[in-house]
Amino acid sequence: GRLRVVTVATGLEHPWGLDFLPDGRIIVTERPGRLRIVGADGKLSAPVAGVPRVDARGQGGLLDVTLHPDFARNRLVYLSYAEPGEGGANSTAAARGRLAEDGSQLSDVQVVFRQQPKLPSTAHFGSRVVFGRDGIMWVTTGERSQDRFREQAQDLNSHLGKVIRLTDDGRVPPDNPFVGRQDAKPEVWSYGHRNIQGAAINPTTARLWTIEHG
Repeated sequence: GRLRVVTVATGLEHPWGLDFLPDGRIIVTERPGRLRIVGADGKLSAPVAGVPRVDARGQGGLLDVTLHPDFARNRLVYLSYAEPGEGGANSTAAARGRLAEDGSQLSDVQVVFRQQPKLPSTAHFGSRVVFGRDGIMWVTTGERSQDRFREQAQDLNSHLGKVIRLTDDGRVPPDNPFVGRQDAKPEVWSYGHRNIQGAAINPTTARLWTIEHG
């Protein structure tokens, strides 16, 4: 079919992820570390305060943004990003915060997932956050690209190259497939991935679909 392309907003610097607020406005990330709200008229808000510090190098920075399924009641917004560590290391992380009614800031921000180990790489963060119909949350990661790291995608005791499955506050669901194994991180849902930068719930089957680069 034919597509009609309409410019909704201009002036964003490397927009990476977006979601729709209940009133139709768009909340969008800019990879350098800013979170903005786009009005119906295309006007950009000032950067939302309270966003976690990000490592905005290479493919890293502020990445996905997703609203909690019950956002209209709890105002919870989830962000994924490259979280800085020591000595130039970093990893994918996901945090949640409560968006003020006027959209000006996030409060009560807490990290709900940190990819381990942190490594000195600026590529392959994965980084989609998706909620299923049952309220369970998936976070996708990458294998960090470099030859010396990428084989950890096959290692269940590493978060590299995985789909992570969590409750909305970051706890491990008891029915995750590797819960109770000494050689596996219990957050892991699936493994052996390269760089999952696309994820969505199939509207018919309610199953998680992912797309990875390469």
